[in-house]
Amino acid sequence: MAEKSIKSTTLDDLLKEDIPRLSVGDTIEGTVMSVKKSEILIDLGPQGVGFIPRREASGLRDLEVGSKVNASIIDDDFDGTGQALLSIRKAAKDKGWDDILAKFRDGSVIEVVPYDANRGGLVAEFADIKGFIPVSQLSPSRYPRTSDRDEIMKRLATLLKQPISVKIIDADKRLAKLIFSEKEAIRDQLSAKISELDVGDIVKAKVTGATDFGVFVNVDGLEGLVHVSELSWGHVADPTKLYQIGEEIDAKVVSADKDRLALSVKQLTADPWIKESKSLKVGDEIKGAITRTTPFGAFVQVSPVLEALVSLADLGAKSADQSPVKVGETHTFRIASIDPAARRLSLKLVK
Repeated sequence: MAEKSIKSTTLDDLLKEDIPRLSVGDTIEGTVMSVKKSEILIDLGPQGVGFIPRREASGLRDLEVGSKVNASIIDDDFDGTGQALLSIRKAAKDKGWDDILAKFRDGSVIEVVPYDANRGGLVAEFADIKGFIPVSQLSPSRYPRTSDRDEIMKRLATLLKQPISVKIIDADKRLAKLIFSEKEAIRDQLSAKISELDVGDIVKAKVTGATDFGVFVNVDGLEGLVHVSELSWGHVADPTKLYQIGEEIDAKVVSADKDRLALSVKQLTADPWIKESKSLKVGDEIKGAITRTTPFGAFVQVSPVLEALVSLADLGAKSADQSPVKVGETHTFRIASIDPAARRLSLKLVK
């Protein structure tokens, strides 16, 4: 490549100027004066000539003589002749961190494009610095609510090369630590949405995951939880078997706090316990099956809906060893009390 003519600095020029010394770590602007396979020489004006070594030259072949560049000073006199050792990559990285820390301080929303994923989250870059979006910091609509590692990877893979708006929630140049959060970037938006909902509202919810304590759903971008106790009026042994991921269900808003909703499915239907208990009255004799025993009594299933805990005293026993009933047996009981508000039925064994 033909080298362009660069205006040289004369001795008179040097004598006229108060030339500041180069300091390791500083960033300086210079002009490319020579591009070779193994090196790039940078004219630093009154401060001499800088040298970019082979390890960086291979990635900078598009630089031309006369180009202006910013470089970081690695050594102000690396060869004993006053020539400075420079790094363009370090200068770019330092500038990147300056941009990152500025965005971190002012809470700016930025856009990143994930290019890799692991079970913990997504890898993305900003200002040429590698950062991480933990799974827990994804928006509710993207959060893979599952403990299946293969399923997590499958869902994260769909987000690669897709722009995501995030905020920087942790940035430490010394530790090379950069953490992004999509949840923080949309927090105000979610708060606005949640403020439009009232307790008692009926909403459409899409199932996003399930655990032993309930079912997670998405309501117009808001994350909601239907606790296991709000899934059905009856006992739910395994919430993960109730719905399929992506299934749409109706739910009632029980509470709305910040960016999280508590919902109920069972409250959309009448309580069968109340309906069935209306046909009973104190003093009636009914039959019930012993489903399990405890040190303080036994559980009796009167119907698919009605269950009662009968104390040892009402079984006519002083201790569990003296209990006259066993699991699987059916016995006759007399109704001692009915409490619809507490959904409690008290029974006494008829001998």
